[in-house]
Amino acid sequence: MIEQINQQNSLKKLQDFPDGQPVFMLNYLNYKEIVTETGKTGKETYADYLRAAVPFFKTLDAEIIFKGSPIATIIGPSEESLWDEVLIVRYANKNEFMKLMAMKDYPRDLRSLALSDSRLIFCK
Repeated sequence: MIEQINQQNSLKKLQDFPDGQPVFMLNYLNYKEIVTETGKTGKETYADYLRAAVPFFKTLDAEIIFKGSPIATIIGPSEESLWDEVLIVRYANKNEFMKLMAMKDYPRDLRSLALSDSRLIFCK
């Protein structure tokens, strides 16, 4: 219940963000070791998701501007293990992101299958 309220508050911040300004979504990804449904690793399944998602991104004013693996925590709790990957997507504006979320055939299920945990963080 609390998580759902927090998600609604976060979506409200995105909806209230000014039109015409770029929006950045930071994806912090923790892959499953093995995805039972695909018989592949989480990283391989996520790669399948990205291949399936690219055509959707091509219909939007959006692009992946960074994809890489975290190496070390410079400032912050060093005992926490880092997750597998960081992906940053730039959208021309909030409406481009909302269009993506509304696309019926967008492969969100494949993304979910690949991940044991994730964070999607709205940035400006």
